[in-house]
Amino acid sequence: MKKIIIFGISDAGELAHFYFKNDSEFEISAFVVDRSYLPSSGEFLGLPVIERDSILEKYPPNLYGLFVAMGYSNLNQARKDKYLELKSMGYSCVSYVSSKATVLNAGAIGENCFILEDNTIQPFVKIGNNVTLWSGNHIGHHTKIDDHCFLASHIVVSGRVHIHESCFIGVNSTIRDHVSIGDRCVLGAGTILLGDAEPGGVYIGSATERSKVPSNRLRKI
Repeated sequence: MKKIIIFGISDAGELAHFYFKNDSEFEISAFVVDRSYLPSSGEFLGLPVIERDSILEKYPPNLYGLFVAMGYSNLNQARKDKYLELKSMGYSCVSYVSSKATVLNAGAIGENCFILEDNTIQPFVKIGNNVTLWSGNHIGHHTKIDDHCFLASHIVVSGRVHIHESCFIGVNSTIRDHVSIGDRCVLGAGTILLGDAEPGGVYIGSATERSKVPSNRLRKI
């Protein structure tokens, strides 16, 4: 088993620990954080937590892989910056791909990706580095997802879509075929995108409105 260290002790770090521990070939040796986030106990989930400035000495990159466990803060910029910083220190970043995902793209998945259960990745899809696919998405054939993107759950991406760098796609979004989504776009929950999205765009689905009839007046439910 290859030994790895995980950067981050937030919810994302805890989830990464769970998935790598229970469904991967990797053995987790420690957590890493910036100095200001060091816990007083020096431990997290029973493993040592060390500050970033100490990792080269204690967990050198020739012996340990690394995974950056961070969310989509500041349109994925925080995760991107930390990923590039640790790469510059010589670390190879590993990816997690759930054994319960259907992956048919011949492994065209970059590093530091986090691909959870029930994703369907069709043939000829290309996924870049530092991409998160939360559970239950459909990624259609010949689609390309560039680096540092975050796709939440139950998203349908049709065929030959191009999602450019650092995009966030919210839950239950639908993207039609042959659509291009520019860098740093945000698609809110429930968005239906039928045409190209310019870089930096924000697309918000319509929220369901409350009925004027209260629930205690409904006779058939």
